[in-house]
Amino acid sequence: MVRCSNSLIGILNFLTFLLSIPILLTGIWLSKQAHTECDRWLEIPIIAFGVFLLVISLAGLIGACCHVRWLLWLYLVVMFMLILILSAFSIFIFVVTIKGDGEELSGKGYKEYRLGNYSITLQNRVNNPAAWNRMKSCLQSSQICSQFHKQYVNDNVDQFYNEKLSALQSGCCKPSNDCGFTYQSPTRWTKTGNLSHTNPDCDSWSNDPNIMCFNCQSCKAALLQNTKTDWRKVSLVNAIILILLSIVYSIGCCAFRNIKKDNWKGY
Repeated sequence: MVRCSNSLIGILNFLTFLLSIPILLTGIWLSKQAHTECDRWLEIPIIAFGVFLLVISLAGLIGACCHVRWLLWLYLVVMFMLILILSAFSIFIFVVTIKGDGEELSGKGYKEYRLGNYSITLQNRVNNPAAWNRMKSCLQSSQICSQFHKQYVNDNVDQFYNEKLSALQSGCCKPSNDCGFTYQSPTRWTKTGNLSHTNPDCDSWSNDPNIMCFNCQSCKAALLQNTKTDWRKVSLVNAIILILLSIVYSIGCCAFRNIKKDNWKGY
């Protein structure tokens, strides 16, 4: 039992050590390949996680295999803190993503998105002018509306209204249904006379491909919808990681007790 738990924790940490190397290389590769703000947001967390995984794996590997009690103790403390952080993160994701979804429209295949439907925490994320300018630049550089136009350019108005648009296509590349604009093409709409609109997005819309509805509340809401979907996926992965970490932590505790027993036998 003594050797079994120590060997097992050593094998598990050796595998995570090997895993940390491609994670680090991926983060470094992303930093070299990044050309826009869209590309740069992920590289730092990936590199940081890779370094953390490498260091903690080495600590667990050396502590378990070489019977270095203090190193294994440090490893277990860090693992316990990581489990607590990931648990808190899972709860946070659940709380901030429980609200918000697209609104279905009668006679339309797509949904529309309202900023007020989402949690205050998510709204604050896009209501900061400096932060939104970076996000908007990211969306514009991705050419999402140009691709949207090419995809549906041959649609007549009835065909277009029945399309299953993505959240960003619906929120950022076309005007809100409230505006009552006349359809000409997916990204070109005729504004209706001097009709006053209660929806401020109607005044923000422009046929200019550099403007479109990137200044609209609906575009912010659509981005939050994507964020919510992505975070829900992250929470699922997070739950799996938590289970695995809990198993490794339990084995590590067993290895720590074995080392403690061995030390007592040495006296």
